[in-house]
Amino acid sequence: MNCCCQGWILAGVIGFGGLAYLVGAIPFGLLISRAKGVDIRKVGSGNIGATNVFRSVSKMLGVLTFFADALKGWVPAWVFPMLVVKLSGADVPVELGLAYAALAIMGHTWPVYLGFKGGKGVATSAGALIGIAPAATGIGLLCWAVVFAVSRYVSLASIVATVVVAGSAWVIYRDQGLALPVALTVLAALIVWRHKANIQRLMNGTEHRFSKKTPAATDAVAK
Repeated sequence: MNCCCQGWILAGVIGFGGLAYLVGAIPFGLLISRAKGVDIRKVGSGNIGATNVFRSVSKMLGVLTFFADALKGWVPAWVFPMLVVKLSGADVPVELGLAYAALAIMGHTWPVYLGFKGGKGVATSAGALIGIAPAATGIGLLCWAVVFAVSRYVSLASIVATVVVAGSAWVIYRDQGLALPVALTVLAALIVWRHKANIQRLMNGTEHRFSKKTPAATDAVAK
């Protein structure tokens, strides 16, 4: 392969990396909430993620936000590497999908569009992980459902599921190298760190449980 072709491949890899961040940074929670005339940053917890949209605006829009945020993690992690392969004809290492996933999650967590103040990255991480580590993600989602059903705490379920995904990766993918388990462990640490306020509230007994209250009532409690 000549230097010109290598240069184009490198440019494509870097270009898709930048696009992964920009896609991840799209604030779907904010945009979707505005369809109801609500600035999601000014109600409930102030977070732009699906949970706050679900609680403070609309259940349907909360679910839509979750899937939109998950999609912006899955596309960079799964679709972008395939496009690099198709356009360049070169073999792409698994680390490229990891890198694009990380950039998308960084975009959601620190979005350039919102002054680098974004969400906690759970839905976007879930979408990315479905693309790069489906088995570990399936185990994590099952744990999320169990913990949530028992505790009714979205934050606790998210934290436990994140840790379980990282732990599962060391069992399921360790024979394929250390890149994926290490990356998922770092991601878990980031997500847990982003939930530090929730952890403090859980310890204090003041964390908000999921309920069937109306958005307006939940908003009053969340404030």
